[in-house]
Amino acid sequence: MTGPRFTPLAASLPATVPFVGPEAQERARGQAFRARLGANENGFGPSPHAIAAMAAAAGEAWKYGDPENHDLRAALAAHHGCAAENIVVGEGIDGLLGYLVRLMVGPGDAVVTSAGAYPTFSFHVEGFGGVLHRVPYAGDHENPEALIAKAREVAPKLIYIANPDNPMGSHHPAETIAAMIEAVPEGSLLVLDEAYIEMAPEGTAPLIAPSDPRVIRMRTFSKAHGMAGARVGYAIGAPDLIRAFDKVRNHFGMSRISQAGALAALQDRTWAAYMQRLIGAARDKIGAIARENGLTPLSSATNFVAVDCGGDGDFARAVLEALTDEGVFVRMPGVAPLNRCIRISCAPEPELEILAEALPRALARARAASSR
Repeated sequence: MTGPRFTPLAASLPATVPFVGPEAQERARGQAFRARLGANENGFGPSPHAIAAMAAAAGEAWKYGDPENHDLRAALAAHHGCAAENIVVGEGIDGLLGYLVRLMVGPGDAVVTSAGAYPTFSFHVEGFGGVLHRVPYAGDHENPEALIAKAREVAPKLIYIANPDNPMGSHHPAETIAAMIEAVPEGSLLVLDEAYIEMAPEGTAPLIAPSDPRVIRMRTFSKAHGMAGARVGYAIGAPDLIRAFDKVRNHFGMSRISQAGALAALQDRTWAAYMQRLIGAARDKIGAIARENGLTPLSSATNFVAVDCGGDGDFARAVLEALTDEGVFVRMPGVAPLNRCIRISCAPEPELEILAEALPRALARARAASSR
C-alpha cells in the first residue's frame, strides 16, 4: 500500500507550523491559562455593535457569505477614499499573504524579508518553493534601507516589511516608508503589513495612492477591532493585482457572520477611539510591571509590548517557561538578538494583575537556573 503522493516540494518541507496555539499548550499542560497574553489578540473584545451584528447574522449562518464581499468592500473603499476595485477581503492577513505568495512566487523565486520578522509570511514563501533572503534588524527596528539594498541585489518578487513591527512593536514614520516605496526596484512588489497601524502614533501611515503598482498594503480586523477569531483581513492595491486574487482565493472563505461583524465594527468610530485609550493604558501598565521587576519595556506602537529580559535568548525562554508554569501565556521572538525579549499582549486589568503577581516568581526561577 502506498502512502500519500506528495509533491517533491511538499515532501521536502518540515512538519512544522509558525505558532503553537495556546489551546494546544493548555491541552499539553492539562489546565487552562490564567492570563492569555501571548497571541496579540485584543482581549478588550469587539464593538458591541459588531457583537450585535454577528449575533443577528448567526440566524442566517445556513447561507454562504457573499463571495464578492460587496458591502464590506464598498465600506472599506469609502473609509480609505478609494474604489472597491482596490480592495480584496480575505481570511485575515495570513490568508491574504498565502494568496499573494501563490500568485507571485514559484520555486526558486527570490523574496526579501527580515530575520525574525512575522514568520507566517516566510511560512507561505517556503510552502510555494520561494527562496528567502533575510536581512537583520537595525536595533529593534526592521531596516528599510537594508531590505531595499538586498532587493537590488537579488531582484525579488516580493519585499516584506511590517509597520508597526511584529515582534518588537517598533515603527517607522510615514516618510521612511514612503521613501522605501520610491526605492522599490522595478519588478518587485512591496508587501506593507499594517496589521497594527490603528494603534500607532499619528504620522506612521504614509499617504499611498491606492493604485500604486509598487506596493500592496495589508490591514486586519484582528487587532484594533478585537475580532481575531472572525478572521477578516483586507488588502489595498492596484486593480490588476487585486483582480488577480480572484484566480486563487477561496470565494466562500468568508462567513456571513464575519462579514456582518466587520462592517459594523468599521462603522463604530466611538468604540475605535475607546479602544485606543484602553490599549494605551494597558501598554503603560505592562511597562510599569516590567520596570518594577528590573526589566526594560521597549517603546510600542502596537497592542503588545516587547520586554527586554536583560539576558540572552536562553534566559528569556526560561522566563517564558516559568510564566507558562504560572499559567501566564506569553511568546517571544525567535531570532537573536530579538529573542532577549518576551512579548506581552495588552489585556484587561485582571489579566495584567495576574502577570504582575507571577512575573517576580518567574524571574526568580529563571535567574536561579541561569546561576547554576
